[in-house]
Amino acid sequence: MTDSNIPVYTFKDFVTNQDVRWCPGCDDYVVLRSLQKALPMMGRKKEDFVFVSGIGCSSRFPYYVDTYGFHGIHGRATAIATGVKLANHNLSVWIATGDGDALAIGGNHFIHLIRRNIDLTLIMFNNEIYGLTKGQFSPTSLMGQKTKSSPYGNIQFPFHPGELSIGAGSKFFARVAGGDTKLQTQIFVEAEKFEGTSIIEILQNCVIFNDGAFNNYTDKEVKDDSQLYVEHGKPMIFGKEGNKGIVLDNLTLKVVTLGEDGITEKDLLVHDAVNPDPTLHLMLARMRMPIVVGVIRAVPDKTVDEISRERMEAIRQKSPYKSVNDLFTSGETYEVQ
Repeated sequence: MTDSNIPVYTFKDFVTNQDVRWCPGCDDYVVLRSLQKALPMMGRKKEDFVFVSGIGCSSRFPYYVDTYGFHGIHGRATAIATGVKLANHNLSVWIATGDGDALAIGGNHFIHLIRRNIDLTLIMFNNEIYGLTKGQFSPTSLMGQKTKSSPYGNIQFPFHPGELSIGAGSKFFARVAGGDTKLQTQIFVEAEKFEGTSIIEILQNCVIFNDGAFNNYTDKEVKDDSQLYVEHGKPMIFGKEGNKGIVLDNLTLKVVTLGEDGITEKDLLVHDAVNPDPTLHLMLARMRMPIVVGVIRAVPDKTVDEISRERMEAIRQKSPYKSVNDLFTSGETYEVQ
């Protein structure tokens, strides 16, 4: 049911008067516009939204969305956002962060945000590089990747955001290509509706320091065959001809072609985003060809805020004290003359 007190917004209501300062061709422009389109669909007043960021190119987001915002320090956006949400659980709190900001200096905050299941949304702009500081390797940079700080090739194994998120107990994880406006808008709205920590990985292209990092998934000529879009309750079908699918072969996800070897749609896996068992969600998040996009995991569960309120109410009901004065005058008391 729509609240009649909420104004009807358009994306223009969430555009600020600040000049957007990203490199020409950066996917951040697409994400910004997609989010500005999604916000009017969420059934909230503008003053209910808060955007928090750390340090990095993506962290300029609070300046460009006409809502409340807080530009924090490196890696600490999750901690700040947690405080904002716990102080006023009626707010819709969003974090804009990068792979370096979230998974390097902010890595500890990131996993504990997920562990607590704080009811907010984190958008991770994963470009597999440090962009703002001019091209050093990041926690998601690939093995062998040559960067300003690894001229002979990166020798450190990368984090995979989906694997890390689900491994830390994430109840909601989604992934989307940086140029896919339609799917981004859809996922942002779904994340808003979800009660708990929502992690959204954006495959974001850095045109200056890591251009083409995701071309094998996002180029027009290959994306239909290299992206598997999953929807809850629907079979896992993809491909330019719509004739490829996913089956579980022992403990491995396997690509098959419909019509070959007697394979029919009934043989394909059906996506179950709400299954509490994370095993298949983790396999989908780790899959590299095709890469899985859409909402991979969305398991309803209680948030730490909800558990805290329930606990306090249960204690309050059993407590013999109904006020601070009751506590002060309980037990042995005496008057000072």
